[in-house]
Amino acid sequence: MKVLHVITSLQGNGAEGALYRLCVADVATDHTVFSLMDEGVYGPKLTEAGVKVRCAGMPRGRLTLAGLFRLWRTIREVQPDVIQTWMYHADFLGGLAAWMAGNRRVVWGIRNTELDKEKSGRSTVWVAWLCARLSGFIPARIAVCARAAERVHAELGYSVEKMTVIPNGYDLGRFRPEAEARQRVLAELSLPEDRPLLGMIARFDPFKDHGNLLSALALLVARGIRFHCLLVGEGLEPGNRALDELLSDKGLYDYVSLLGRRDDVPAIMSALDVHVLSSSSEAFPNVVAEAMACGTPCVCTDVGDAANIIGDTGWLAPPSQPEALSTALLAALDELRDSASWGARQQRARARIERYFGMEAMVCAYRQLWAEVDNKKRVDYL
Repeated sequence: MKVLHVITSLQGNGAEGALYRLCVADVATDHTVFSLMDEGVYGPKLTEAGVKVRCAGMPRGRLTLAGLFRLWRTIREVQPDVIQTWMYHADFLGGLAAWMAGNRRVVWGIRNTELDKEKSGRSTVWVAWLCARLSGFIPARIAVCARAAERVHAELGYSVEKMTVIPNGYDLGRFRPEAEARQRVLAELSLPEDRPLLGMIARFDPFKDHGNLLSALALLVARGIRFHCLLVGEGLEPGNRALDELLSDKGLYDYVSLLGRRDDVPAIMSALDVHVLSSSSEAFPNVVAEAMACGTPCVCTDVGDAANIIGDTGWLAPPSQPEALSTALLAALDELRDSASWGARQQRARARIERYFGMEAMVCAYRQLWAEVDNKKRVDYL
């Protein structure tokens, strides 16, 4: 089967990572990836893995006729059995180009939960609203990454009968406990061994709500709790004025290290005692599942499918409530002192991801969905 994926960009975010993992793991399918922008972070990685990559070259936030023509021409040249789109703009433009090219076998991909004009941008909200109006006509099916996203988009007007929830899957060979990681990271950063090591791996973005995290950490400091927190991701470097002001206002310079983008995320996750996610909105928070796969318990705001991912292995707090997040962190740090109880929790975290969120389940679900859309029931493909 030939599948053409159309995605807004190939930057290093959650949807792009899920697309990359799916294409690399699904060796039985002939994948081509089309980015509406450029190759970004994942383009070279996909090419190295043997996946064909094409780009429209559109500037961020701007539609060009040349880019749309490149997409239409790619559909005509590749002649895919199924066109799988990812995120609102790609859903709309990919679906439109597919119909113009005479291909009705389109599967939309929803990766967001909540839509906020201030945080998402007006164009994103408008395109999502337009997609809801068109969802009964353009896509044959709609793949949704989280139950919470399914509920929200059904209320927005998306075709309920076309939606199928397919949770993200993870490479459990890459994301796994690494015993030596903690000592290596502590030595690299010259950090003391006697302080709990917290961390949040997420780009600097309004939806990630780093202000919520830093306010919660300041409350821990006010209680006399000693710890150190690593902030990892795009935009989390010294020189970020908004972040510097937050750290200064909260008095956290001695408690937080800004590491920016890292290529050794699994090692960082394994080094942490607790991974924190302070988001105000998520669909299916990848970093929570990845940290758990590394045997690292998580404290997370109760957004999207976070509760379904964590189960009984971590702690949840309401979004945008620093006091509640601080209380959840305090509970985790209290249990950390009991090595036997903490070791059991680490094992449960890894076991939950192995059971429910492995790559095989994700690949099988997508392949079954594509086969249904293509109306092919071949046993050898499924």
